Amino acid sequence: MIEGSPQLGFGTGTKVFTFNIVQRLFSMFPPGAPGLGLLILRISVPTTFVLIAANRTDMPYIHPLFVGALVIAACLAIGFLTPYLSFLVCVYAVVNLFGASARFDVLLLASLLLSSVALALLGPGAYSIDARLFGRRVVIVPPRRHTDGI
Repeated sequence: MIEGSPQLGFGTGTKVFTFNIVQRLFSMFPPGAPGLGLLILRISVPTTFVLIAANRTDMPYIHPLFVGALVIAACLAIGFLTPYLSFLVCVYAVVNLFGASARFDVLLLASLLLSSVALALLGPGAYSIDARLFGRRVVIVPPRRHTDGI
């Protein structure tokens, strides 16, 4: 958050530096069945992404792009910075879609593109690191004790 921007809740007037970039994108992180569906989508997208990246890189040695794909896939699977990394996967799919020659590759890349767009728009869900770091918190204020001069 930018210095001096308004905070939710009670403040003391001091400037607070927080990192709630993901919270601004989504109003809530749904639990239950929708959260489970988003978890499955978060596992599906990086799996497809890694399979396509492994197929497109030379594997006699560890290729730096493949290592980057593994890092992005791991972060997507645990739900860390999900909308931004999903956008990177979208860009990867679009770039490779123009160079794909086989019909199966085109279908696989189109599927990856649509899934990653859905993940970027829907968000990570409640079962993610993003929900833990950037989700809304419930603050319970205990009642005040009255001291009537006793």
